[in-house]
Amino acid sequence: MKFITSLLLSSLLILSCSEKNKEMITIKEEPVKPFSPPVSYEVASKKADEILTQLTIEEKINLIGGHNWFFIEGIDKFGIPKLYLSDATQGVHIRKELSGQLEKSTAFPCPILLASTWNPEIAQSYATSIGEECRAGDIAVLLGPGMNIYRVSKNGRNFEYFGEDPYLTSRFIENYVVGIQNTGTIATLKHFLANNHEFHRRKTNVIIDERTIHEIYTPAFKAGIDAGAMTVMTSYNKVNGEWAGQSNYVITDLLKGELGFKGMVMTDWWSVWDPQKTITSGMDLEMPGETNEGFAVNGDVYVRSNAKKLLDEGKVSEQDINRMAKNVITLSLAMGLDKRPVKDENYLAKFPEHEKVALKTAKEGIVLLKNEHILPISKDKKILLTGEFVETLARGGGSAEVEGYNIVSMLNAFKTEFGDKLTFSKTPSNEEIKNADVVLISIGTLDNEGWDKSFELPKETNEMILSIASKNPNTVVIVNSGSGIEMTPWNSKVAGVINSWYVGQNGNIALAEIVSGKTNPSGKLPISIEKQFSDSPGANYLPENAVMYSGWLEDGNMEYPQIDVTYSEGVLVGYRWYETKKIEPLYAFGFGLSYSTFEFSNLKLSTNKLTENNTLKVTFQITNTSNIEGAEVAQLYVQDLESSVIRPLKELKGFKKVQLKRDESVLIEMELTPKDLSFYDVNSKSWKAETGVFNILVGNASNNTPLKTSFTYSEK
Repeated sequence: MKFITSLLLSSLLILSCSEKNKEMITIKEEPVKPFSPPVSYEVASKKADEILTQLTIEEKINLIGGHNWFFIEGIDKFGIPKLYLSDATQGVHIRKELSGQLEKSTAFPCPILLASTWNPEIAQSYATSIGEECRAGDIAVLLGPGMNIYRVSKNGRNFEYFGEDPYLTSRFIENYVVGIQNTGTIATLKHFLANNHEFHRRKTNVIIDERTIHEIYTPAFKAGIDAGAMTVMTSYNKVNGEWAGQSNYVITDLLKGELGFKGMVMTDWWSVWDPQKTITSGMDLEMPGETNEGFAVNGDVYVRSNAKKLLDEGKVSEQDINRMAKNVITLSLAMGLDKRPVKDENYLAKFPEHEKVALKTAKEGIVLLKNEHILPISKDKKILLTGEFVETLARGGGSAEVEGYNIVSMLNAFKTEFGDKLTFSKTPSNEEIKNADVVLISIGTLDNEGWDKSFELPKETNEMILSIASKNPNTVVIVNSGSGIEMTPWNSKVAGVINSWYVGQNGNIALAEIVSGKTNPSGKLPISIEKQFSDSPGANYLPENAVMYSGWLEDGNMEYPQIDVTYSEGVLVGYRWYETKKIEPLYAFGFGLSYSTFEFSNLKLSTNKLTENNTLKVTFQITNTSNIEGAEVAQLYVQDLESSVIRPLKELKGFKKVQLKRDESVLIEMELTPKDLSFYDVNSKSWKAETGVFNILVGNASNNTPLKTSFTYSEK
């Protein structure tokens, strides 16, 4: 999909406009301009070759493994600095055990909430803010963005990623990469490849076919690479029998070969176990390069400590060592880090701007899932607030955790918004519940790297919601979680449901404003939420009789038997699975309510025949049919009516978020190319569009596409 932009839309307002807009505005969008490093790879590579000729083999080996857990060694005599690598996608994780850390860092809303904005422009300002904080904290490399596809709702790291759709994820990743690297901070695409759950991730062998790899699990990486990302991190799991970080297929053939990555590849921390394979696979840097007590059982399996011995034995070549060291050196040279310091404390003054970006993200990304004439709530209503995460901030844990500062709790945000009309009770009495005009119940999960979480909520939580709803039908549930959870036991019994994900340090302000109507909700789900986990395409991913765990002890258990997880659903991930298999989710991909109403109309094509050498222009109209200004997300899906291979019922190939005043209409213009019709052909090892009839479907959710038309594709 190509886009061309002629209009920058204003931020969300819900103030009514007094006059009907009479002029139709056409909304187009431009492709993202890729990041270009200050020094071209060609120039940096040539200089790196010159430096290599002046290094001893010991100095080269010193570069290809990490030091002190989060650092890459520099070369002082050539001005190559030591580089600090820090987590993560949603902000700077401050490691208190290390010296020289930032005193504070902004806790942004989690990436799955960012994806829920369906506004990639926000991703660029979000990433720019994080890049500026990295510069302030002397951080050269951010270990993000994460982009693993949402395959199962139980994945403990879903909150770090961008949802289930490769097209949607790609548009956010390319903007994120450009945003962060334009600050002079290096982005890291992770985790390559197919790390889609956390249950014993190091002992998982993902069995996956070539077409699924190309259509579902690599497009976001390709988008990040094309946007100029300078580093890639491999994953913990095996891919078709070999650990990703020491797989020649994953690194040399796929990443550096087919996807065309030219930068530096690093391992995830303690994820490779054979130094010979690691060195010869195409890997450039092993992290952290040294052991800790948890992995001592594996012996000395580290690149730096084994490289000279392997070289002397002829099991690796000096050319292998040179390649690794060269790519590490080139990284610094290309970003110009030999000419300027990483640290720039001037960026400390921009933290207030970062807080504004965090709040804007939350305002656009919180998703209103259900509203039975209960929201917004007027300020003369008596509101009872109860449940979890009212006084403390819900957030994801692990390497991605960001504590934040100036934390605004849900209680403080709602008190500010509603004043004395709001009452908080941890254990409300029956009388308090019945006397309230509205009851708000906060629930959720604390998701974490290293282990998966249950899809089902605790029995006590479900019983609490049902009990309160039975006493007061005006009950609204607020969900704080990093992925979908089971809502089926109580969804039909409550008047409203708000999915606020992990809102970040000040996102509860946005939540309170959405509840009051000051902010009009516009978030859309980047995932499907199933009715029960057995409906999921990956429902059988856990071994029989597996016991879910939490805590880091099991995460490093290398004696656990290997788990073979077959991605038998193939390309049918997320809504592709539910729609093709005719399984109705509780809430569909792309769904989200507004206080405004919108109408889609006038779908037109520039031609009814697309050929391999031209493009198809698609136009349609969106009208705000309410009295409230609001934002809507136009979603364009393509359907192949007849194919030689199994294809999804439809696939997202375009989207645009638009802000509309009351009665305002806009014309949306998008373009399709033959690539948008293509699948990956395993026989020719290339993308293939087959001749025939295709449908275009347009709407505001994967299960709500009121506009439909068709065209034919032929090679000539």
